[in-house]
Parts: sequence; C-alpha cells; structure tokens
Amino acid sequence: MTKADIVNAIAKSTGIDRASVLASVEGFMEEVMNAMNSGENVYLRGFGSFVVKKRAAKAARHIKNETTILIPERYVPTFKPSQYFVENLRNSLKK
Repeated sequence: MTKADIVNAIAKSTGIDRASVLASVEGFMEEVMNAMNSGENVYLRGFGSFVVKKRAAKAARHIKNETTILIPERYVPTFKPSQYFVENLRNSLKK
C-alpha cells in the first residue's frame, strides 16, 4: 500500500476531499520526522511507537580485502507495533 492508496482509502471512507487528506497525512509524517530528528520518540496508543535507537560502533570484516573496518555509532529510526496491533494482525491473517 502506498501513500496515495492510504489517502484514497481515507478520503473514500470519511468523505473528506483528497487534497485535505493528503495535507493531513503529509503533515503527520512531517511531524513524526521532526520529532525523531530532535531525538524524541512518538507513541501512538493502539498503533505503535516510532523510536530512535542508538547503534553502537562496531568492527566489521571486509571479506574481499580481508581487512577490518570500523562502523561508527549511529542513530536509526525503528517502529514497534503495539500489542493490540500485533494481535489484530495475527487474528486477521488466520482466516
């Protein structure tokens, strides 16, 4: 499902015009990105959490050159679905 599919589905189910729905969806995504860029986590009850995780620096092997390289520490965005989300998914896929 793409962003356009989401916008179309919301517009169809709510009766709100596509332009307004698109602005809302893009605004939501922008706010989530802004919050995570500033180091904040975003918690949506019943849906899940967008969390910034710190990956530690580590040594890795470059097999072709047989050398060791250092991968620096970095921050990565992650999504953890809520328990309700997971249970709902499991139940709907069992059918």
